[in-house]
Amino acid sequence: MAGLVGRRILVIGASSGIGRAAAVQLARAGARLVLGARRVERLKETAVEAGGDAGVVRCDVRDEADCEAVVGVAVDRLGGLDGLVYAVGTGPLVQLIDADLATWRQALDTNLLGAALVTRAAVPYLEASEGNAVYFSSTSASITPPWPGLNLYVVSKAGLDKLIHAWRSEHPSVRFTRVVIGPTVTEFAEGWDPELFADAGALWVQRAYLGVAAMDPDMVAGEVVNLIASPARVDSITIQPPTS
Repeated sequence: MAGLVGRRILVIGASSGIGRAAAVQLARAGARLVLGARRVERLKETAVEAGGDAGVVRCDVRDEADCEAVVGVAVDRLGGLDGLVYAVGTGPLVQLIDADLATWRQALDTNLLGAALVTRAAVPYLEASEGNAVYFSSTSASITPPWPGLNLYVVSKAGLDKLIHAWRSEHPSVRFTRVVIGPTVTEFAEGWDPELFADAGALWVQRAYLGVAAMDPDMVAGEVVNLIASPARVDSITIQPPTS
């Protein structure tokens, strides 16, 4: 893909799911990558699948020093930065009445504050290249009413939506894009309490929040890669499963 050859891109959250699929497709399209996530062994697997040339950096986005360091490594290795993909997301399954401070921090620090800190470190380089920054949001935060049981995720991703607008208002030379993603088959629900999931899932289906189909990460990643390759300024896109 001509629009990606030689592009210098940092992908945060590349160890699994859509982030991993996007990293692989970006590399195969000719982009030069640095990959960040907490699970280094999984990152190394992503790098191998992507062709073996991507840099790998352990990064816990809940740690301010890690957020700064991963951008520094990317800039040193790549000689600058043309793009940032923030593919990180965590969704504790818990009723609001049962959510303690630690659980709130898990969601907010990962989904919202980590994005703010990585972006703060990356923006000077993205301004220099007039690059783009892409963030994964969700239909549960951006389109549908709140989802009982998943509202810590919903609230944190809704905050991310506003954060993207805020960065765009202060740094208009960078193309900040929100990618609103519908139901996708990933590891997102790993670790959820089965009984709570059954109760919440039944309610989500009853309220028609979930359709009959879910997307494959590669399908979503393909649309993300097309977006990054385009020179157009796209503030937001929504990717949903096929209706038939």
